[in-house]
Amino acid sequence: MIGHPQYVDTNAALVALLERRRPAIAVHRGSGRGSIAENTAKGIRAAEVEGADIVEIDIVSSTDGEFFLFHDGYEPMAFRIAENITTLSSAQIDELNYGWCIEQPGAYPVERLLDVLEAFPGTFFNVDRSWRWWPRLLDVMAEHGSVGHLLVKSPIVPDAVAALSAHPAPFPYIPIVRTPEEVEAVIADEGLNTVGFELLAQTADDPFCDVAYLSALRERGFALLLNALNLGNRVPLYAGFDDETSMLVDPDAGWGELVRRGAGIIQTDWPGPLKAYLESFEPMGALA
Repeated sequence: MIGHPQYVDTNAALVALLERRRPAIAVHRGSGRGSIAENTAKGIRAAEVEGADIVEIDIVSSTDGEFFLFHDGYEPMAFRIAENITTLSSAQIDELNYGWCIEQPGAYPVERLLDVLEAFPGTFFNVDRSWRWWPRLLDVMAEHGSVGHLLVKSPIVPDAVAALSAHPAPFPYIPIVRTPEEVEAVIADEGLNTVGFELLAQTADDPFCDVAYLSALRERGFALLLNALNLGNRVPLYAGFDDETSMLVDPDAGWGELVRRGAGIIQTDWPGPLKAYLESFEPMGALA
């Protein structure tokens, strides 16, 4: 069982996935490479073709309250505009175009969240950067999507966590945590359908890299989401056991370390190579 017992029905599909796929592969913003943009329906489909079990998406709101898929802050690169997308109306966002993918106006628009939920009803989504718009967004997702397939996450922002805890729809929650104290505070709130934790650890001597601690957390019924991502700020998300190490040096020195620490979910930008590695993985013995 994963999480608190009262949410067993909501979590049944996720539990089945995590039992079937150990670890599951979560693809960061979908597979946005080549002529395919991240955070789009094409990116989601490409991620699934590459082997994604879960697809991470980022959410923004227009000034008039419509929800779209996009990671704000990337507007100059994506659309060649200086404005933050959250300062635009839905009509203005609908006019944007991923011009680097298809140089035809309107040929590659920003995706509306409801269109994506309708197009991918059985996909597990890891919904990121959305806590700014809770609980209104939770109402929309509860009405138009499968609650058990929409994993929401956030750092420990008190107002956001309180809104999620009070919401009637028990969305599976994967908080982004930095300390064991944050873990315990979340577990204590039984209003939260906490199914796991995204554990951040900059170095290998962090408590979240301790094998005994990780094993105990799993035994308490929580999945471990371990990040293999490399972000532009170059701050390690999980002790340097990351995609670049795996792709450029040795996958066993990157992804292998995450598997041996009991990752239930690995988040990556390289689902195809990760899937191939997991299919050939052979344990090299327990970590000390």
